Amino acid sequence: MSNTKKGSKKPTLKDQIKTLESSVTEEKDKFLRLFAEFENYKKRTSKERLDLYKTASQELMTALLPVLDDLNRASNEFSKSKEKALVEGFSLIKNKFSDTLKTQGLILIEVKKGDDFDAEIHEAITQIPAENDKMKGKIIDVIEFGYKLGDKIIRYPKVVVGN
Repeated sequence: MSNTKKGSKKPTLKDQIKTLESSVTEEKDKFLRLFAEFENYKKRTSKERLDLYKTASQELMTALLPVLDDLNRASNEFSKSKEKALVEGFSLIKNKFSDTLKTQGLILIEVKKGDDFDAEIHEAITQIPAENDKMKGKIIDVIEFGYKLGDKIIRYPKVVVGN
């Protein structure tokens, strides 16, 4: 007579090993998914933090651009003065302010009279008749300088185009 009862079958060692291996595989899969989720979370929050920093910097730079414009206009007027010490002192202040903005990533968009007009880079304020055919479609005058912060244009240069 045998010691095993009919109907109650005891799992074999192989069955137990298979069950444990499948449990380990499931747990490993859960762990890998959780780890991947966590890595994605870290990347996403890092990117969001960087975007927030860039946005805050952009808002500040945009707010300071009118001050820079005023300093440039004042510098042009001061350069007409006969008091050299006053001109030099103001020039030092303006340059220090400009250099500080440059160190924070602000880049002047270089635009000169006679450059080709490009709607992707320039903002045309008005068109005036060109002095000659060579100046048609070219920049006649620069009304307001444009600036980039990194690779992004935060203010387009405002120009007058020859027609």
